[in-house]
Amino acid sequence: MNPDTSINVLYIDDEIHNLNSFKAGFRRLFNVFTAESAAEGLKVLQSEDIQVIITDQRMPVMTGIEFLESIIPDYPDPIRILLTGYADINAVIDAINKGQVYRYIQKPWMEDDLRIHIIKAFEIFTLRKENIELTDKLLVANQKLEGLLSQNLRPE
Repeated sequence: MNPDTSINVLYIDDEIHNLNSFKAGFRRLFNVFTAESAAEGLKVLQSEDIQVIITDQRMPVMTGIEFLESIIPDYPDPIRILLTGYADINAVIDAINKGQVYRYIQKPWMEDDLRIHIIKAFEIFTLRKENIELTDKLLVANQKLEGLLSQNLRPE
């Protein structure tokens, strides 16, 4: 990771002490945005360019998986990490299938492990973005070549 690159991380959890702990542990490494609910998390996504989303699974009104699934149409690019204090294999399966979750991490998190997962998630985000840009450039170059080729094949 380039030291000049800042990673925008959104952490959603209904437990304020978890939000405070996350901020305290990671605010010097990343641009940390927090939200106490899925609705607040959506507001952050609407106003900030978020690369990594971390959400608790068990929250009132909407679970973490439901939140991640709901934002895919409008915010498909951020890499998703699901945190939970409960070991539920069905939640893991739903997280992967419905919420397009990159990692499933159990609480309490180990700070070094979570830091590494955030950095790796950002690397995936960056690679996907670069891939899209390179594909777009390749399509433009292809169209130019097809145009040149069609001009050379016309009878005079």
